[in-house]
Amino acid sequence: MPKLTTHVLDTASGQPAAGMRVVLRRADTPSALAEATTNADGRLDKPLLEGEAFKPGAYEISFHVGDYFRSTGATLTNPAFLDVVPVRFSVVQVRDTHVPLLVSPYGYSTYRGS
Repeated sequence: MPKLTTHVLDTASGQPAAGMRVVLRRADTPSALAEATTNADGRLDKPLLEGEAFKPGAYEISFHVGDYFRSTGATLTNPAFLDVVPVRFSVVQVRDTHVPLLVSPYGYSTYRGS
């Protein structure tokens, strides 16, 4: 059964980003398909989408990095340089899809993982 997953690494501390809110939407609609919080490993306890709910199309995962870094006591500007990081991506062929985020208070990167 194909699934959509993510995980988050706090590159400033070199640790998994535990306790980060993650929201999944289709790119063309404001309603959330899924919402979760990363666990101690920076992963979600279950996939954002799986099975027949996971269809081809454009998606957006919003990572609430500002709230996460504030909760860790990181020194941030006010307002934070990064608050919510939206990652838009498209799925052409439904298969296991992993979209990780590597993030610090002042930068981030992502890629299609395996």
